[in-house]
Formats: sequence, structure tokens, C-alpha cells
Amino acid sequence: MDKIRIVGGNRLEGVIPISGAKNAALPLIIASLLTDERLTLENMPRLRDVSLLTRILTNHGVDYSLNGKRPGEDHLAGQTIHLTAREIVDTRAPYELVSQMRASFWVIGPLLARCHEAKVSLPGGCAIGTRPVDLFISGLQALGAQIDIEAGYAVAKAPGGLVGARYVFPKVSVGATHTLMMAATLAKGETVLENAAREPEVVDLADCLIAMGANIEGAGTSTIRIEGVDRLHGATHRVVPDRIETGTYAMAVAMTGGDVTLTGTSPDLLSNALDVLAATGTTVEAGPDGIRIARGSQPLRPVDVVTEPFPGFPTDLQAQFMALMTRASGVSRITETIFENRFMHVAELSRLGARIAIDGRTAEVTGVDRLIGAPVMATDLRASVSLVIGGLAAEGETIVSRVYHLDRGFERLEEKLTRCGAIVERISGEGMR
Repeated sequence: MDKIRIVGGNRLEGVIPISGAKNAALPLIIASLLTDERLTLENMPRLRDVSLLTRILTNHGVDYSLNGKRPGEDHLAGQTIHLTAREIVDTRAPYELVSQMRASFWVIGPLLARCHEAKVSLPGGCAIGTRPVDLFISGLQALGAQIDIEAGYAVAKAPGGLVGARYVFPKVSVGATHTLMMAATLAKGETVLENAAREPEVVDLADCLIAMGANIEGAGTSTIRIEGVDRLHGATHRVVPDRIETGTYAMAVAMTGGDVTLTGTSPDLLSNALDVLAATGTTVEAGPDGIRIARGSQPLRPVDVVTEPFPGFPTDLQAQFMALMTRASGVSRITETIFENRFMHVAELSRLGARIAIDGRTAEVTGVDRLIGAPVMATDLRASVSLVIGGLAAEGETIVSRVYHLDRGFERLEEKLTRCGAIVERISGEGMR
């Protein structure tokens, strides 16, 4: 099993290109099920989750191909994927596939919309919480689907096709918003989704669906209106930049001190998180090439944050910000409101010398003068990269194990950091590449 070795203490200086968003890429891939024509997705990140979901869709009959290298192309640039679901040959998504990736449950919406039936395994639990699928099921039922839970599967049917309806999400859910929006594109009549997720990835999916011929208004607000159409056609769409990767590298620069420009991204995607970062005393400047992040020798100021749905502070940056606050001059409080069990990184950051106390959903972080490198273990995707951020500032060597979590969401992380002066290397385990 691979590990990542970090020798801390180096400032980060240079340029880091930001990849396409993983959280946008996954629903975009699934959207290919809605049409029998080719969907071309540009700026796709080279991630384990992307390749896994693409392979999962072949079970339904989706053909895919990747563009090869082009002259002068930076290998850190996004790739282009072509997907064609000319004929859906199987509307069943078995447990052995869905259990590998929760997002694959989202196929239930497009399969119901296009084929009027689907049998999709329930995904089960998650390391950062239960993340139930009740919102998906109740939303699709509002659109006329008949759904029964049988032996761990959601068995869904809509014999006459889905029918537009008004559905109010009991709580904000990005995944359920993705799924119902896709399903509603081929439903008869108008669908109104209220209390919908407002994330940039929802807007990106809507933009792609519109390019495919869907009628969608209001994406990016809490009310989305979709007028169903008879069919969707092929399209070409460029994936939005990854705001979580943007915020992660911004915090890494702030942690180590230095001066880095994050290219291919936009501050509009995470203005709240960048405002929080600026409040720590870090320089945040938008420019024509991206976002400049800089911090000199001045100490980090402690800042309190509460995770919230977009446009609030993202839960997916909570662990990274906690790592940053371990070096602040004072006490900060970080409250997690989105997922339970999302403080599992605390014990590992403490191995580096961090002082963190947990009280329910709030972590009180008392900044320390220094962190000391140590062996640590990743517990989930975002927690794993918080340990990398801690290791970049720690004295000596930090070894992060279970880095397959990192590979799910960060493209060539060690190479991007090394380009800017960090000492980061991957150590391949026995039997690995």
C-alpha cells in the first residue's frame, strides 16, 4: 500500500494548476446515461474516482474513450473523455459496484428517466457519516416513481415515465439535487425543486444539461425549475475548476509561508473560504491568471468557522483549515454542521503535536509553536490531505499511510507540491506500481 513521505519546513513558491472538480465530474459522467448521443467532457481530472465511475457505467452499456496526449500539452492539464450510452443494456447497479463508490447510486435518476426502471443497490454507510439516500427516494417518488426496498436494493419503476412535480428538500443535499435535476430533464411537465443545493457543481451540471437540450432555470439558487423534454442530445462541456483543491492548496501555502499562484480557477467558487483565509493574515489576490496566495513571517491569526452549505464555509475544507489553525497564535473554534464523525483527523493531527479538544460538533484548536513529523494514517479523503498540510510545516519527516484516500480526490498532489519547493514523495508499497 502506497505512502507519502514529507519533509517539512520548505516554503511553497511558484504556480499550481488547479484540476477540474471531482464533485462536478462524477454527476457529469452519470449524465451521459440521459442521451444516446456522445457526451464529451473536457478538463476532467485524472482521479481514481473518475476512472472507477467510468468503468462502472460500462455495466449499463456506456462506451467511453480518452483523448491521448497532444503536442505541448502539460500532463497536469485535464483530460477529455467521450461517453456514449447508445443503448442502456442493463438497468441494474449491483452492490459490488455501488459499494465501491457512493456516487454511483445517482444512476437511479437517469435510468428511471430514460428507461422507466432501475434496480440500484443501497450504498451503505460511510466513514464520515451515514449519508442516507432517503431524499433521493422521496424526491423520485414525488416525480411518480414507485420505489420498494428489497434485499438491499432500491427497485424503482415509472411505467409511464416520470412526471414533473414540486419537491421541497427537507435538508440541503448536493447529491439528491444532482439526481433529481437529471431525472426531471426527461419528465413530463415542469418540476420545481425547492431548498435545492446551490453549489457551483450543481450549476455546472445544469450548464451541461442545458447544452444537451434541457430546459433548466434557477441553478445556483435554492429554487430550480426544469421543464421536461422528450430527449436530450450530445454536447461538449468543460468541467468547472475544483474549488476544494483550490482551497486546499491555498491553505497549504498559508501553512508554510510562501507565494503561489493557483491557476485555472476562480475566487467566485469559494469566496467564503478565501475570506476566512484572508482573516488569518494571509494575502489573497485575484488576478488574470488565477488566485495569488502569499504569507510571509507574520503569525497566523486564529479564526472561528462553522461549516455550512454553499455559499458558506465548505465542510470539505474543514480538516484542511483545522490543520492550518494548529499553527495560529491563539485559539480557534471549528464547528462541523454537515456530517457527523468528521473529526477523525484530530487524533492524527495530535500525533504531530497539535492541541485540539472536541466538544460535540465543535473542535477547539490551540495553536502551537511547532509541529513535529510523525507517522500518521489517513481516515478519509479530506482528512488525508489535512495531514499533508500538517506535514509540510512539521519539523522532520512525516509519513502518511492509506494514501489511496488522497488518490480519490487530488490529482498528482505530490508532483504539484514538489514543483513549488516542497519535499514530498510517494513510497510505493509491495506489489504496487
